[in-house]
Formats: sequence, C-alpha cells, structure tokens
Amino acid sequence: MTYSGAVKVGGPADVHELTDLMISKVAVGPMDNNAYLLRCRATDEQLLIDAAAEPHTLLSLIGDSGIASVVTTHRHGDHWGALREVVDATGATTYAGREDVDGIPVPTDVPVADGDVIRVGRVELTARHLVGHTPGSIALVYDDPHGHAHVFTGDCLFPGGVGNTHSDPEAFASLLNDVETKLFGRLPDETWVYPGHGADTTLGAERPHLAEWRERGW
Repeated sequence: MTYSGAVKVGGPADVHELTDLMISKVAVGPMDNNAYLLRCRATDEQLLIDAAAEPHTLLSLIGDSGIASVVTTHRHGDHWGALREVVDATGATTYAGREDVDGIPVPTDVPVADGDVIRVGRVELTARHLVGHTPGSIALVYDDPHGHAHVFTGDCLFPGGVGNTHSDPEAFASLLNDVETKLFGRLPDETWVYPGHGADTTLGAERPHLAEWRERGW
C-alpha cells in the first residue's frame, strides 16, 4: 500500500517501505504526537523516535524484537511522556540533543551534537541541531542511497512553517535560519519531512514559502 503519513490517535500505524529502512508512523496521546519506529531491513535492529505517550501502543508497535535505541527530538514533555516505560521495557540506549538533556527526566545515555551520526543497524542518521523551539532540538536526516533524503524534524518544521517560538523574535530568527541553512540549504526538494505532529510534507512543498514565513515572523 502507498504510504501517506496520515495517522490518527487510536488508529493503525502507516508504514513507509524503503529499500534499506522501514519507517512506521503512529499517532499517540492527547496532543496527537507522532512517533516513528525505524527498522533496518538488513539486521532488523530498531530505533524509536520520540516515545511521546501511550507506552502500550509504542511497545505493541515495537514488538518482540525490541529496540536498540530511542531518540528524543527535544525536551518538551509531550515528546517523552512514555520514555521511562519504553526504556524500562526494552533497555534501549537513549539519545537527545546536548542542550536539552537537563529538561528530560529520563537520563540521556548519549548527548547529541550537530553532525553526530546515530546508527540503526546498517543505516546512518545524521543529527542536525536546530535552535529556537528549544535550545537543543535535533532533526534526524536519513540520506537514502537508493533515493531521496528523509528528515525527522520533531517540532522544528511542519507543513506551513517552523515550530512555535512563543512570539520571541530572536528564537524565531534562530530557528528559521537553522532550518534554512541545515535542511533547505543541504537537502533536495524531494526530501520527505516527518514532523512531530500532524501530516508529512516535502522540502519542495515548503521551500517557496520561506520568505513568507520570515516576513510574517512565525
């Protein structure tokens, strides 16, 4: 079946099947958070992005194979609400942006900086530090050797704009600059964007609106 990225809380996961990687997207919790389970097709090793809520849902998605690691995109509580339960059940290694680890109550085993590589089996994900939504937000970029790039943006980039910077002009400028430089400036239009809430998009769909976002200030 064709992947759409359209999921709803209480509904099934949607699965994006790539040559080397399986990406399962599920919506959980009262804030309709997206969580993403990545599985290396060569080794079956799994990684979870954002143990946001509903640990039973996430553990059911993970299945008996368990996960090797879980990455928290940023320190806001709706993105780590199920982290303790998932880590206790799986023994997964925890990753988060270096500047956000103090705001996450579950210890971070590996603080992440810009450009760090996180592996799931034979697949490599490159972290991009994006400052503004929080001090330590990270996006994860998978540069698929068989196709276009894929990027998991947490709450830093959505269809229609960057993440909430709470009417702080300095934080907004920082986030938009980082998103423009580290994502739009380095990745092609075909790059698929998997955000922390709601529908997916592509960089190509959003690129024409960058100047509009800067002008409006949010």
